[in-house]
Amino acid sequence: MRVVDTFSSVPHLLLGIFIVALFRPGVWPVVISVALTHWLSTARIVRAEVLSLRSRPYVDAAVSGGASRWRVAVRHLLPAVLPQAALAAVLMVPHAMWHESALSFLGLGLPTHTASLGTLIQTARGSLLAGQWWPTLFPGLFLIVPTLAIAGLAGAWRERINPRHRSELML
Repeated sequence: MRVVDTFSSVPHLLLGIFIVALFRPGVWPVVISVALTHWLSTARIVRAEVLSLRSRPYVDAAVSGGASRWRVAVRHLLPAVLPQAALAAVLMVPHAMWHESALSFLGLGLPTHTASLGTLIQTARGSLLAGQWWPTLFPGLFLIVPTLAIAGLAGAWRERINPRHRSELML
């Protein structure tokens, strides 16, 4: 967790700009930047879930029965943690979209001839200052609509994998 804390101490976008600035603009530097800056919250969620599962009676029973640490991790902890990790990864998709768009808007992400929402907004910025708002509307909507859709789907998924969460919301 020290590595996670170290990476968390630097803002995502600043770290992304640093990583992308090391390379020429392209797809792979953006992918590397997003991958290196977005695993932190998933790691924290997985660690918290594993720490809460380690004290469960069925894990204690497996250890008492002579199961190795590897077997306990694979047979008991991994299946319980995997849905939470998948949900965290799905929730990172909109954030990664915004991250890529911000890098491309700044001219550090994808090349200008490559289709990107950030480059579309960057090229439409001049028309926005001239009073033409519609060139920025559609790239902006294509950032906002998937964000809201994924958030809604993730909420439904969270209720499905953790029915306790629904009762906590009702209280």
